[in-house]
Amino acid sequence: MPHHILKATRETVHLGGFSHLLEPALTVDSGDTVDVETYTGYYVYDKAPPEFVTPAFLDICQNLPPERKVAAGPHLLTGPIYVQGAEPGDVLEVKLEAITPSLPVGFNAIRTGWGALPHQFHQPALRFVPLDLENQITEFPIDSGIKIPLKPFFGILGVATTEASRNSIPPGDYGGNIDNQELQAGTKIFLPIFVPGALFSIGDGHSVQGDGEVNVTAIETSMNGTIQLKVRKDLQLTTPIAETPTDIITMGFGQTLDEALELALKNMIDFLKRFINLSPEDAYVLCSLAVNFRITQVVNSPQKGVHGILSKSILPKAIEL
Repeated sequence: MPHHILKATRETVHLGGFSHLLEPALTVDSGDTVDVETYTGYYVYDKAPPEFVTPAFLDICQNLPPERKVAAGPHLLTGPIYVQGAEPGDVLEVKLEAITPSLPVGFNAIRTGWGALPHQFHQPALRFVPLDLENQITEFPIDSGIKIPLKPFFGILGVATTEASRNSIPPGDYGGNIDNQELQAGTKIFLPIFVPGALFSIGDGHSVQGDGEVNVTAIETSMNGTIQLKVRKDLQLTTPIAETPTDIITMGFGQTLDEALELALKNMIDFLKRFINLSPEDAYVLCSLAVNFRITQVVNSPQKGVHGILSKSILPKAIEL
């Protein structure tokens, strides 16, 4: 299959949201692979240390064309990528083959009015955090002796919808700002397609994040990756689902954690009915016995996220979506 390279430039990135009106940054065939470059920190570049601001990133921050500024979200995304043959009702399979921080520093920010404890931690704060890329760790607080292993992933993986402008902050049935730390290299995520070509965008790199992302950011990191994009006409989905080498992951997004949990649970029951041929009641019981439901994030207002994790090792036969 052909392989493409998509560098992040002021012509190939967009800011703040998703839109089917954007000119594609790249057109590929189903099954092609792409090396993608992403940057983060558009709104903090002027406060960043020199090693955070490459010449290409500086050019983006200072000269991004107005038509590439989609909505008020803070995220700088690479794309969109137009996939030939993708039609509404199909599913886009995104295989995350490699994910690597590109710079030895990331940032964490507390934003006024955001986070899980906005009234207690209401003063804005910006920290740049060094990354030891050779040993794949970061120390935080610096000189504390607390060493955190890096687990890089892309916080945003999404397709365009029929809306002319969709803010990048809340996740939804199109994917978007999922912020699920389980989506490591080796994972596949399956996204419903809403417009011709899918118009897939990627970004919001995180070097490491705890479930919940409670202070509103992870270690936000410029990130490179290798992905494969494949159109799946044999699948029908209304919400994203993921498959890691060891697990099946369903997702739920809602304005409360209760709503998000209910949707993640219903989506897992639906998976077990369709792919394992369980009755709804048996699937419900199995979820209580063997599926772990975790808080994905609580800060991407107005949508909170919960994901359910089913180990493939308990299933009677190998399964691959």
